[in-house]
Amino acid sequence: MKNSFLKERTDSNNPKWQQAIKREKEMYGRGNDLRSEFERDYTRLLHCRAYRRLKNKTQVFFDPSNDHACTRIEHVGHVASVANIIARYLGLNDELTHAIAIGHDIGHAPFGHSGETILNSILGKEENETVPKKFWHERNSLFFADYIETLDDPEGVKRPLNLTYAVRDGLICHCGEIDQQGIRPRKDAMNLYDIKRPGMTQPFTWEGCIVKLSDKIAFLGRDIEDAKMYHLLDMGSYRQLREIVMSTLGMKRQKTTNGETFSTLSHRSGRAVNTTVLINDMIVDLCENSTPETGLCFSPNYAAFISELKSFCFKNIYNHWRLQEFQNYADNVLKTIYRTLMKAEPYARNGRMPFIADDFPMLAKAFEEWLICHSNYRKADSGEDLRTKMRYATETIFDVHSESSFQKCVIEFISGMTDDYAIKCFNEIISF
Repeated sequence: MKNSFLKERTDSNNPKWQQAIKREKEMYGRGNDLRSEFERDYTRLLHCRAYRRLKNKTQVFFDPSNDHACTRIEHVGHVASVANIIARYLGLNDELTHAIAIGHDIGHAPFGHSGETILNSILGKEENETVPKKFWHERNSLFFADYIETLDDPEGVKRPLNLTYAVRDGLICHCGEIDQQGIRPRKDAMNLYDIKRPGMTQPFTWEGCIVKLSDKIAFLGRDIEDAKMYHLLDMGSYRQLREIVMSTLGMKRQKTTNGETFSTLSHRSGRAVNTTVLINDMIVDLCENSTPETGLCFSPNYAAFISELKSFCFKNIYNHWRLQEFQNYADNVLKTIYRTLMKAEPYARNGRMPFIADDFPMLAKAFEEWLICHSNYRKADSGEDLRTKMRYATETIFDVHSESSFQKCVIEFISGMTDDYAIKCFNEIISF
């Protein structure tokens, strides 16, 4: 129902307000800012480099030559659109949902979820029931927002984004891949780095919960559209899709103003599954079935439909042999870069990297700048503190004298790459 969550809105009347707008420390003041706290977070994320790079990161299909393939930045736009519609209708804070949505994937690896799986495997632990992932993009989005991304203050000093707690919480809690009904925000604030698994901790705000569900709504519809464009779905897949629609949703018939009846779902049978219609219907169903008492939820039919649709996508799209071949290629690219950079570890301790600087100048230059900005690395042949010269007012995060810290440094460097840049680095490494 419209405005049914108005009393739950994250604003100054909400008991969670002071915690929601809390910042660890202020970035800088202007004295003439017209924006709200969450609008400031939105623009900080919009202008950071990790957000810009999303335009060249894979969503599901790697095809930089195709202008119509969904990229990571387009997915983020879809999530923001869905979240804003739901938040405004229910009476929640759409400025907060917009900020969370625009930044929720800034920590995503190159090559989509394939890249995420590869970086996690490099760290030596595959996810199972007892061992949590070491690399997962939701936590990495928080890490990038807190420690990696910077903006210049009025004096040209690079400072951390220093986002509000509510937005930071929304970044790490946005995982929409786990099917849940009746989602409600958790009551208490917590140290966000105590969250060890994606999707298992509910967001602190209702707005964060909306982004979590919007993520699922956005990717399901669009991934099917791209799969059709790349001819991954055969006639058997289309029949299966039609059966999912018919069995889980049925054929509702409604009357128009002139008394004519029509089927609201007929356009979704088989080949006619339509992204915008699919997204619209999921939004409407969620809004009609959610209350502060029961939480954010879909109707039983739509919940079953979404679950079946996800299973369909995994079987017919994400596990398709062509995407598996792409993952093999991405695995080779990222692991080659990783192995190359790890060979520089003993040299980095002494402030020198001749091994990669001589043979791979493009990769070496970028990685050395990364080390100067984010670690205690100091160039041996430089008589000045280059980090100070570059005017960084950020914490030194990585220790080049620790193998595990250096490994984490390399992983984070790779995670920030775009697909195209990773391939350029790979080609530089294998070229003679």
